[in-house]
Amino acid sequence: MTIFNLGSINIDRVYALDHVVAPGETESAVALAEHPGGKGFNQSVALARAGAAVRHVGAVGPDGAHLVEMLRGAGADVSGIASVAAPTGHAIIQVDAAGRNSIIVFAAANGAVTPEAVRAALAAAEPGDALLCQNETSAVAEAMREAKARGMRVVFNPSPFDGRIAALPLELVDLFLVNETEEAGLLALGGAAASARRIVTRGGDGCESAVPGHEPVRVPAFRVRAVDTTAAGDTFTGYYLAGVAAGMPEPEALLRASAAAAIAVTRPGAAPSIPTSAEVDSFLLQH
Repeated sequence: MTIFNLGSINIDRVYALDHVVAPGETESAVALAEHPGGKGFNQSVALARAGAAVRHVGAVGPDGAHLVEMLRGAGADVSGIASVAAPTGHAIIQVDAAGRNSIIVFAAANGAVTPEAVRAALAAAEPGDALLCQNETSAVAEAMREAKARGMRVVFNPSPFDGRIAALPLELVDLFLVNETEEAGLLALGGAAASARRIVTRGGDGCESAVPGHEPVRVPAFRVRAVDTTAAGDTFTGYYLAGVAAGMPEPEALLRASAAAAIAVTRPGAAPSIPTSAEVDSFLLQH
């Protein structure tokens, strides 16, 4: 099974501070680091490191060629990434002393993904493959419709959760991957969004697989010292879907994804914090 990931590709500028800046406040940063990122980029890296076959679909500007090479180096198929005139997307990330973050994202090239490019990328898909997408690129609705027409499974991480979500064809989604805030947003929308299957991450309270009408499958969180939580959810997403693609039982896929996310939060940065499959194996043996 191949996972086609329509996802953002960003340059992350991470500022370390004592606390996240409040409105009207000026705060001096302790340090600045620049990393590859974007929810889509991170999830493709996690999928590849977890052993899944992943093809990234997206766009970068003239300043993003090195990010495409990083994805290729991680093991992702990059044939679906277009080069456009707009600058590569970027994010401004504040990380406080407790590892909590606040993020501003500017779409740039991520908003230049065309329906035609998506259809061309999905032309190689087969029934049973999966489409993964988030809410950080253009052409999400078109991708969902094209994927369904090709017999693919549609997986949606509705992040950031904003007014655009309600306009999407959510009835086509087979699985939502959400945190607690995003779950509340889905439930508030009602209809297909509220009744669909979903995986919910709850930070220190672990995660659960929720299927309407069935008892949830819950997995507790691993206790680690968090340094930077930026890519925790993306790491979880990639490892969970890779586990499902490999035929793992649901509790095992959730446990492995939780372990990978636990490792990620102990390291700074987004994509650089995502562990390899061997590191996850070692972590699980120790815990």
